[in-house]
Parts: sequence; C-alpha cells; structure tokens
Amino acid sequence: MHIKHLLFDLDDTLYPSSSNMNAGINRRMMECVADFFNCSIEEAKELKKKNIIHHSTTLEWMRSEGFTDIEGFLAKVHPENEADELPEQPGLREFLLSLNIPKSILTNAPHEHADRVLKKLGIADLFECVTDIRDGNFYGKPYENAYRAALKKVGADVENTLFLDDLQKYTDGWNALGGTAILIGPTNGLPLADDAKAMTNKDRSTWGKTIRLPSIYQLPEILGDL
Repeated sequence: MHIKHLLFDLDDTLYPSSSNMNAGINRRMMECVADFFNCSIEEAKELKKKNIIHHSTTLEWMRSEGFTDIEGFLAKVHPENEADELPEQPGLREFLLSLNIPKSILTNAPHEHADRVLKKLGIADLFECVTDIRDGNFYGKPYENAYRAALKKVGADVENTLFLDDLQKYTDGWNALGGTAILIGPTNGLPLADDAKAMTNKDRSTWGKTIRLPSIYQLPEILGDL
C-alpha cells in the first residue's frame, strides 16, 4: 500500500478522549435527547445505550424517532464557546508537520465545530479541507457517501488513503470499502448492529484491515509497513 493521503477523524482522535471537550459535547447531546424524549438525563443515557448500536450517530437515531430540528441540535451541542473546553496539545503541530503526506478531516460534527477545534489547536492550515456532517446530507460515517465525499474533495481514493478514527463502527465503515484504517485509543465503542442501515448488505469478504494504535503519535512506527 502506497499511502498518498491521511484522512483524520477530528474529536477524540487529534486530541485525547479524556479531554473536557468530549465531556461537554456528550453532556449537551444528552440534554438534547432528554428534551426530545421528555425524560431525565439518566433515562436519556439508557435510551441512547439501547438504541445507538442501530444508528450511525445520535442525530440519526433521533431523526428515526421523528426529530426534525437538525440545525438546532447542532447549535446546542456545539456552541460558539465550546473550544474553551479543549486544552492545548503541545507537540501536535510539530508531529503533524513531520508526517509529510497530504491530510484532510472527516467529521460527523458540523464544519463550524471543526473550524473552532482546528483553530484552537493551531493546526487548521495543515489540512487540505474538512468534510462534515452536512456534506453527507446529515448521514455521516459510517455511511459510504461520507467517505466518498471526503475522498472526492481531495481527489484521493480508498486504496491509497489511510483513515484514522477512535470509533470501531467508523473504521468498520472504511474497511467495508476495502480500505485500511487505524483505530485510535483504548475505548472504541460498540460496533453497529447487523440491522444498522449504514452497514447492511456489506460483504465482509472484501473488507480491508484495521490496525489498533494507542494514539496518533504511534503512526510513524507502522507507516513503513503499510
């Protein structure tokens, strides 16, 4: 495999999942779920735990239940001051610069969230572009159209692109296209159920492979072997 492009997830991949940013996003998301289902936060967490394995995102799950205020949801979950919760990541810029391969971002968050995070981390100029949830008509990873939209923006292909994400269901989506993925971190969530629309009718005999790494900083150790 000759890697010509690196396609990065954003949240919990470029920075650790233990950051306050992750906690803030999850808290506001559960508030949206609780408001929609008219239940407590604890009940909202249980509902999500039960249903999320059938859906690509919390937003997709809520839409399947009749939720329609997509932009309101995104604005609530990603307020303008959200980057205040994200600590600086010393050494991240220098590390990314050391990877002499073109890079872009694929996120299930809105573009404005990506802009805030990349600006706070001081790395916005290191990525060719961002593909967000709107680019896939609000059906993001692991739907095939999300990955294809990201590849189209940079003129790359699955065979020569390495995808990095912290959630298995999203690396599974990339594998289903025949691509090689890097699964980042120790906590990777549950794979999607077999009945999930994003992954139905996928022939596993044609899947690519996934390599697990503790963080993106171990990437140089395996690049030469791909």
